[in-house]
Amino acid sequence: MAKSKSELADSLATELADSLNKKFKNTGYQTAFFLDGDTKAPSEVRGWVKSGSSMLDLAISNREEGGFPVGRITEITGLEASGKSLLAAHALANTQKQGGLAVYIDTENAVSREFLEAIGLDLEKMLYVPLETIEDIFEAIESIVESIRKSNKDRLVTIVVDSVMGASTKIEMAKEYDKDGYATSKAIILSKGMRKLTNMIGREKICLIFTNQLRTRLGVAFGDPYTTSGGKAIPFHASVRLRLKSVGQIKVKKDGVDQAIGIKTRCQVVKNRMGPPLKTVDYDIYFESGIDDFGGWLNIMKQFKLVNTAGAWYTFVRTDGSEIKFLSKDFEKKLEEVPGLKDEIYAQICEAYILRYKPGEDIGIDDVEITEEFVNEEG
Repeated sequence: MAKSKSELADSLATELADSLNKKFKNTGYQTAFFLDGDTKAPSEVRGWVKSGSSMLDLAISNREEGGFPVGRITEITGLEASGKSLLAAHALANTQKQGGLAVYIDTENAVSREFLEAIGLDLEKMLYVPLETIEDIFEAIESIVESIRKSNKDRLVTIVVDSVMGASTKIEMAKEYDKDGYATSKAIILSKGMRKLTNMIGREKICLIFTNQLRTRLGVAFGDPYTTSGGKAIPFHASVRLRLKSVGQIKVKKDGVDQAIGIKTRCQVVKNRMGPPLKTVDYDIYFESGIDDFGGWLNIMKQFKLVNTAGAWYTFVRTDGSEIKFLSKDFEKKLEEVPGLKDEIYAQICEAYILRYKPGEDIGIDDVEITEEFVNEEG
């Protein structure tokens, strides 16, 4: 019986895959794959590292149990004092909670031991690596990857580079400011290094996070007035890019005087290969304890009309029809007091927030809203 066209195509694909895998056998890795859920393929995410904010995890991963992608590169950008280092540190703390190894590459020499401990990091088990140059950073990461390949490939490792802006180049360190190419040397080194790193960590259980400072572009009258240090290499190779912005202070009165105890942070996912981009999440950061996970829940609930409002009061209708009333300041307390409430609210948030891909569905031109709001072009 003659084979159908689809059967012939499948057999040809199998033959080609076998041929390619034999040809590149000396690399030690499988080269050709079928994307049928095979976790060996470099395109498959190896896992997730929680960010400290459940809503940000949802925005990045577009799934109930998500976070920063493992086997991929994430860039956290923002102006000074927007919480970049803190968000990266939360990823390290959650890596340890997941049984993984936390590696902190510091170029700014501004780490606070007390604060890292306050957000849950075990400093006796965290590897701290202070480095000065971009070249040394890439060599250190390559050395870590090679060591993992030889020892324990199945263990989760999160590497934070804080920050790209704070790293010099060897030309700068040698004070060769008049050397040709001084101004572009950092971008060139990053471009070469990122190409190599992307392929290296794509096959490993490594979550690589860069923090980077936003800089003002002089003379820009239209479009995005900000850019990041180091050229376009990291924005291009990063699977996820976040932009943080401080949008307010959290204050309490003490002895009749307002005192700031934290900041309100807005995070936009400006680039995302894990799910739909351009989602925005608000969360609270407290100076003493870091990210308040539940601070962003209520904003999402209001956005998707999962709660009814009447003055200062909120009403959440449970699946059994019963109502839970609360003030915003009592929200977290209610989540802890009422059995099953936290899981029920989170399930409803996920149902409303997660984009369910439906191939071939025609949404119709009338369903599309077109705006002229500027979107960051770097991602």
